Amino acid sequence: MLKRTPFYDFHTSLGAKIVDFAGWEMPLLYRSIVDEHHHTRNSGGLFDVSHMGRLTFSGKDTLKFLDLVTSRDLKPTEVGQCKYALVCNEQGGTMDDVIVSRDVKQWNMVCNASNRVKLVKHFQNIRRTRDLDFDMSDQTEATAMIALQGPKAIEKVSGILPTDFTALKRWRFESSSYMLIKFTVYRTGYTGEDGVELVLPAKMAGMAMKMIGGRFEKENATLKPAGLGARDTLRIEAGLPLYGHELSEEIDPITAALGFAVSLDKDFIGADALRARKPARMLVGLELDGKRIARQGCLIVDKSGTVVGVVSSGTMSPTLNKSIAMAFVDVGHTAVGTELAADLSGTHHPCKVVPLPFYKRAK
Repeated sequence: MLKRTPFYDFHTSLGAKIVDFAGWEMPLLYRSIVDEHHHTRNSGGLFDVSHMGRLTFSGKDTLKFLDLVTSRDLKPTEVGQCKYALVCNEQGGTMDDVIVSRDVKQWNMVCNASNRVKLVKHFQNIRRTRDLDFDMSDQTEATAMIALQGPKAIEKVSGILPTDFTALKRWRFESSSYMLIKFTVYRTGYTGEDGVELVLPAKMAGMAMKMIGGRFEKENATLKPAGLGARDTLRIEAGLPLYGHELSEEIDPITAALGFAVSLDKDFIGADALRARKPARMLVGLELDGKRIARQGCLIVDKSGTVVGVVSSGTMSPTLNKSIAMAFVDVGHTAVGTELAADLSGTHHPCKVVPLPFYKRAK
C-alpha cells in the first residue's frame, strides 16, 4: 500500500496529478511542469519532500559510526552545520547520497525515500557487527518537510516565521518554535536556487502550509506549489544527481563527479575500493542540437559510431530552451567541446560536451 505525506489532502485540493514515487503518493504537477519550473526560477516554488528519510543519531559512538559509513570527514562539523556525503558499499558503489547535520545533542541525516529502509537495515547491521554504542531513530513519518526554493523564497518565509533566515548561511540550519510548534530550517536545496527546507511535526503540516503559502491561486503569489516534474528539470539544469540515474550501487561517487564529497584520507566503508579505482567513464554535461531529448539509457557515440557513453538524465531545459543531458562518457571523450552524438532511435543526433552545471543562479 502506498504511503501518503501529511500534505496529501493539500495536493488533491489543488488538483495535483498524483503518481507513485518510491512507494509514496506524490504530486507530479499541479499546473504544468514548465510553469512550475519558471515560477521557481523567477519567484519561488514550494515542494513537498516529506517522503525523504529523516533519521536521527545520538550516543557516545555516533560520530565514530557516521564517519565510518559516510564518505565525508565529519569531525570538523560544527553545531548547526550540514554536509553532503555518500554512503558507500564495500565495492565503492553508492548506497545513497545524504545530508548529515550536527545538532547540539544529536546528528540528523536526510536520505532518499527509495533507500531509507535499506539504509536503516545497513546501519543496524553496522551497529551490531562493529559493537558501536549509539541510538538511531527514524523520524520520517512523525515529521513533515517542505522545500521553499527560489529567489524570493527566503524573504517570504522570513516574513512569516520569527527568524531572519536571510542571515542563515548556506549549508547551515537553525531550530526554533512558533506558536508552540518546533521547527528546523535548513538552508539547502535541490534546484540550483537559494532556499530553505523546513522540517516540522507531521500533525502541524496543514497549518504550516496555510501559514507559509497563503493563497496559491493568486496570479502574483510569491510561492506556488511545484511537483516532482519541475523538481527534476530544475535539478538537471543545476547538474545535481538523482539516485537511480547518476548514482547507484554500481556507480561510485568519483565516476559521478562527486569527488568533493569524498575524503580518501580517512577510512570509511568503500574507501579502499575508491582509492584503487581508476574510472573508465566520468559524468559530463551534454548539449544536443535541436529539440529532441536524450533520455536515460540513450547511447552516446563518437564520430566513428563507436559507443562511448550512456545518458543518465536528459530534458528540454525550460530556462535555457535547449536539449540537455548528463551522461557517463569514456574518459578520452570528456573534454569540454568534444563533439559526440546521441543515438536516438537509430539516428545519430549531434551533441557536444559542456560544463556542469548547465545553469547557475545570479549571485
